[in-house]
Amino acid sequence: MRIILGPLIALGLCAASAAANAASASSPAAPIPDFAGIWWHPSLPGPEPLASGPTTVTNRSRRNGTSDYGQLVGDYTNPILKPEAAAIVKKFGDMSLAGTVYPNPANQCWPEPVPFIYKNFGLQLLQKPDEIIMLYEQDHEFRHVRMNQPHPAKLKPSWYGDSVGHYEGDTLVIDTIGTKADQPFPMLDLYGTPYTKALHVVERYRLIDYEDAKDGLERNRKENFTAGPGLDPNYRGKYLQLTYTVEDEGVFTTPWSATITFGRGSDIWPETVCAENVHVYYDKDERVPTAAKPDF
Repeated sequence: MRIILGPLIALGLCAASAAANAASASSPAAPIPDFAGIWWHPSLPGPEPLASGPTTVTNRSRRNGTSDYGQLVGDYTNPILKPEAAAIVKKFGDMSLAGTVYPNPANQCWPEPVPFIYKNFGLQLLQKPDEIIMLYEQDHEFRHVRMNQPHPAKLKPSWYGDSVGHYEGDTLVIDTIGTKADQPFPMLDLYGTPYTKALHVVERYRLIDYEDAKDGLERNRKENFTAGPGLDPNYRGKYLQLTYTVEDEGVFTTPWSATITFGRGSDIWPETVCAENVHVYYDKDERVPTAAKPDF
């Protein structure tokens, strides 16, 4: 049965709609969260696994109950991994158990893709209306995030991928695709978890109170060990929590998520520079490219 509105009812609905639109147009926009300053999460080797649901690969090797950074053995039984990816993680874990420090983007001085780059202890976000610049305290790495823009139709892969962002209320949402996969060390983490050109990462940054941050801090305490400088353990102000979700149909059976909870501490921004060892590369003697004379 079709219902036909009378002219007065229809007129009333139009007036109500116009009033709602006018109210919406005149209402102030939600304030943009201020992420200024230096944020720290001085823990290794990984993020904070979720308490339940699909989450990040963790370390099978433990010391005093937490991850043993001196022996990186990724849990290849994690159900998020497809068999081929699980085999790669197991291969690197076996190398670590044998005493071999296998190469990764960090120890080989290569750009670190998202989310590998989260291993950096320090983070600064420089907020502009049309762009956010993300500074990491190791090796001068940084990312550009274009605000309120779509990904280009024809995307050329790059080291950090193409990142676009927008605000959802008090949350900064960053969407990244197009990360360069044809590189020597295509890893998402320190366990060697691989990725393909289909990698898609969504990051959500939000300021939270200490009471809300305690869950992430406790998950971090149970999994990782404190390694880096900076974070004040007695800090009780606002925390910056990153919740990120990773998808890659070539590697994972399902999307998975994890968190990183940043706090305040040192205002010192260290200058950390990665430099190749020209004599010994871990388990074998190897020379890096050299030149008899300068190129300039």
